[in-house]
Amino acid sequence: MKLVFVFLFFFCLLQSCVCDDTIMRTQSMRDGDVILSEGKRFAFGFFSLGVSKLRYVGIWYAQISDQTVVWVANRDRPMNDTSGVIRFSSRGDLCIYASINTTEPLWSTNVSDSILEPTLVARLSTLGNLVLLDSVTGRGFWESFDHPTDSSLPSMRLGFTRKDGLDRFLTSWKSSADPSSGTFTYRINRTGFPQMIVYKGLIPWWRAGTWTGLKWSGVPGMARGGSSIFHSSFVNNQDEVSITNLVTDASVITRMMVNETGNLQRLTWAATEKRWNLYWSVPKEECDNYAHCGLNGYCDPTSSASFVCTCLPGFEPKMPRDWLLRDTSGGCTKKNNASLCGEKEGFVKLRRVKIPDTSVASVDMNITLKECEHRCLRNCSCVAYASAYYEGVGGAIGCLTWHGGMLDARIYMNSGQDFYIRTDREEIERWNKNGSAGKKRVIIIVISLIIAVTLVAVISFCFVRKRRESNRQRRSSTTLAPGSFDIKDPFRFEEDQGREWELPLFELNTITTATNNFAFRNKLGEGGFGPVYKGVLENGMEIAVKRLSKNSGQGMEEFKNEVKLISKLQHRNLVRMLGCCVESEEKMLIYEYLPNKSLDYFIFHEEQRAELDWPKRMEIICGIARGILYLHQDSRLRIIHRDLKASNVLLDNEMIPKIADFGMARIFGGNQIRGSTNRVVGTYGYMSPEYAMEGHFSVKSDVYSFGVLILEIITGKKNSAFHKESLNLVGHIWDLWNKGVATKVIDKLMNQDIHDESEVMKCVHIGLLCVQENASDRPDMPSVVSMFGHNANDFPPPKHPAFTSGRKAHVKNDDSTSGACFSGENSTSVNDITLTDVHGR
Repeated sequence: MKLVFVFLFFFCLLQSCVCDDTIMRTQSMRDGDVILSEGKRFAFGFFSLGVSKLRYVGIWYAQISDQTVVWVANRDRPMNDTSGVIRFSSRGDLCIYASINTTEPLWSTNVSDSILEPTLVARLSTLGNLVLLDSVTGRGFWESFDHPTDSSLPSMRLGFTRKDGLDRFLTSWKSSADPSSGTFTYRINRTGFPQMIVYKGLIPWWRAGTWTGLKWSGVPGMARGGSSIFHSSFVNNQDEVSITNLVTDASVITRMMVNETGNLQRLTWAATEKRWNLYWSVPKEECDNYAHCGLNGYCDPTSSASFVCTCLPGFEPKMPRDWLLRDTSGGCTKKNNASLCGEKEGFVKLRRVKIPDTSVASVDMNITLKECEHRCLRNCSCVAYASAYYEGVGGAIGCLTWHGGMLDARIYMNSGQDFYIRTDREEIERWNKNGSAGKKRVIIIVISLIIAVTLVAVISFCFVRKRRESNRQRRSSTTLAPGSFDIKDPFRFEEDQGREWELPLFELNTITTATNNFAFRNKLGEGGFGPVYKGVLENGMEIAVKRLSKNSGQGMEEFKNEVKLISKLQHRNLVRMLGCCVESEEKMLIYEYLPNKSLDYFIFHEEQRAELDWPKRMEIICGIARGILYLHQDSRLRIIHRDLKASNVLLDNEMIPKIADFGMARIFGGNQIRGSTNRVVGTYGYMSPEYAMEGHFSVKSDVYSFGVLILEIITGKKNSAFHKESLNLVGHIWDLWNKGVATKVIDKLMNQDIHDESEVMKCVHIGLLCVQENASDRPDMPSVVSMFGHNANDFPPPKHPAFTSGRKAHVKNDDSTSGACFSGENSTSVNDITLTDVHGR
């Protein structure tokens, strides 16, 4: 022990160490200085990672040979050399400066009020918490535990407290050698019934589930080894929603972290082996992936079947063909003959379940499970129920009910709870068969069905393949008519030149029958390139048919473009193409049918708009953002839509938004992010100024359109709705923003009791950032998506938006000889700018 203290003494001398755990208000720390917590477990000071010369300030384990940093102050603003200094500002903030002479800090504790106490100090606690406090009274002003990075230490609280408005969550490093803010966050989702979720941007990546009374439902490993060492305290009341992880044995060195690949890990230090041991880690199997089996499906890794996905009782695959091909993105839908509400229904009980996403669940903590069943049965919209805290002290307490689609349910081997799904009596009898003979019969039937389906699929595949080959040979021997094209070539991406792939082709008579010969009553709307019809195939599947107008001069090019694009895109927030029809002079695109029409049908009509509360509007905004982010960054090729507007966002039966109409989209490759054209296409009111006036388009053009959409969704008004004080809605909001009364724009039809005004205004702020006049000032979509999860106080102030009062723009036409004044959606189209919208495809 004496040798250890001798070593630490000389270490302090060599490092110019501030030889205790405190920085006084009059002191400063230079690069090389280190303070150690009492007991010497944690250190605070300057450090570098690996061979990098970048310098950071943070907290790490002082007695562990393997460099383990648990908190980084200036994670996104490192220093390039060793000139850095840490000192207090005149306001009482602890700040990091690039050098002794600089006055603008790289990082600051940013305490809201000035701290006048001369006895102010910064102290590193034995828990690894850097605290600003009055050394005499003990009053605290700021602590690093309130601003975690990627790691959670024992006694650190994660979650939200209403008194200070702090939301404490973990954010991954960008890489193991780069502590800057990464893609993944781990936080409490307070919507509905609170639960912990790892997000990739705004998209749920893995769900820890709800609090069971002992642990998170999605982390069975939390309970491993009993509660004698690790203990968690969950608080959910009117003041806060938070989780605190504790260790009963102070000698145990442990931490929890979210790493750069999205894994949440509990690690413990093995002193004898001098390494970190993995106590548990999630996600670790395919059933851990969020919504792996789609809407109303559940994942069962304990099943003897090779396919882990199954539809919940009373549901069947929405796309049976895709389900057979192991594509579950379409999820499951209620069986056609299933009773929705009546006397002949009850509940099927699934055992050992991680219950579905509770952000859409209703909760009542004051009733029993039996009362919960009766309440659900009386409410025809209730589709399932479960206990809230099923491992609560004294037994299960509380009631959770679901009233719509259910996501991310799964089965565990030795964990989970009972989950009750509403079904008719016939379904209950099928699921509740007892006896080994019945089970054997079920197994035999299932195996027989699999073999039969496989045989049918193989025979059908061979038949279709032979027929297509015959059609291809027949077409190749015939001269193509003017305006037609060979199906083989246009449907191939440039990167796929070495191999062929095909989109499902529908025969003309099939589509004619499905649409009742394109009957007027089946017409859903009229787009820029032709009408859209509803159809029903022989198997009962509903479809939307986009029929290319024979008189459309530019339609063929857009038709090819849309086929190439959507056939390759797979995302929950993009409309899904089922196939196409190219026969005779007909050219048609076949899509999934979305019953709730388009977004403009809801937000621009008072009766329908009243159905959209703030949580639903926020879900729609986030869904659109995820779709655009996929197009710009996560799809195989970078895609710019160029015609984002409310009528091109369709809504499915769960009100999930899906971006549609890719006829005007452009494909970019590699790192290309911008282009130009002499043929401006789009819709007045949604086009960015650089595109409308100069023909220059980029990912920032879509960002502009998205900003207009955000503001329209919040207000329920069209961008062209204001013509007196301001030219348009954006200008009206901008005027109110500058006057500090922007809350006036919030749609009065939203229930004031169920929306957080600060959250709505944060979205207004994001919308104004997206519609700034200069494209370089607008954030890109990854930044926009990230903003939804951050405090608006961290956002830059928006600059003057485009096309507002006092500003005019001129749209150039094809021959570039004249222009037209651009003012909202009422101006005349001089290029290919569409003013018609298609509803309910």
